[in-house]
Amino acid sequence: MMNTTAAKSGAATAESLREVSCVLSKDGTTIGYRQYGRGPGVIMVHGANLSSQNLMQLAERLADGFTVYVPDRRGRGLSGPFGEGYAIRKEVEDVEALLNHTGASHIFGISSGGLIALEAALALPAIRKLALYEPALLMNSERTEWLTRYDREIAQGKTAAALVTCLKGLQLGGPVLNAIPRWLLETMTNKMMVAEDKKAKQGDVTMSMLAPTLHYDGRLLVEMTGKLDRYKTLRADTLLLGGSRGLPYLKPALDALEKTLPRAKRLELPGLDHGGACDVSQSNRGGKPELVAQELRRFFA
Repeated sequence: MMNTTAAKSGAATAESLREVSCVLSKDGTTIGYRQYGRGPGVIMVHGANLSSQNLMQLAERLADGFTVYVPDRRGRGLSGPFGEGYAIRKEVEDVEALLNHTGASHIFGISSGGLIALEAALALPAIRKLALYEPALLMNSERTEWLTRYDREIAQGKTAAALVTCLKGLQLGGPVLNAIPRWLLETMTNKMMVAEDKKAKQGDVTMSMLAPTLHYDGRLLVEMTGKLDRYKTLRADTLLLGGSRGLPYLKPALDALEKTLPRAKRLELPGLDHGGACDVSQSNRGGKPELVAQELRRFFA
């Protein structure tokens, strides 16, 4: 594990090198990104209900050896709206715009961001190394059945209820939260959103802002369900990461990708859950970005 003093020192150095900039995607949508460090370029693609803010600690831990670009996916924070005809193709075009602008050749994707990174590596020969953390590649449609109810609750203005629907549908809360009555979870979620919105600084991306974006991540899950075979021709060197406490229904995808991808290496990180790559925060106490950074550093070096 990284020495705490060294980690703080590295973070401070990366902080002084941080830049915020943007590129234009193929359809004219602005894609904003945070930039850290110096060295070979690595693009990080966040997952659902996240923004670039949730990967800052991971980026800081790589910044002494790499130039790390952390975009806000469209519809969030620094970036423009989802636009018409949204599909994974749009997300790949966003990655392509950033690749063309930066010259980066490595990419790391988390959960639904892992789907985007996979598709980008398949479509864009400039990507030479691909790392994934629990990519949300579903074997069947069972984990997308929550989307209809979620959309209805969002349309009714029941944001907390919609978040709980997604939480339960994707089993993101684990056994403890699954045992809590739904009405209580909704009350707790609403209080958390209100408290977060009150404390939010200018530019912060909050739960209430992210809630509507889950519709689009749900659409990505539906679009890519059962698409494993398309990656048989992927030639990028690939690192498949998962946590020992990660989402059980994503482990079959990691198993299948390990067998399907021509140049894949698989690692399971002990003690990490689905949020293991993300920042340590009040809402994500299970984040261990330093452990993920160690493996990414070895792989991208």
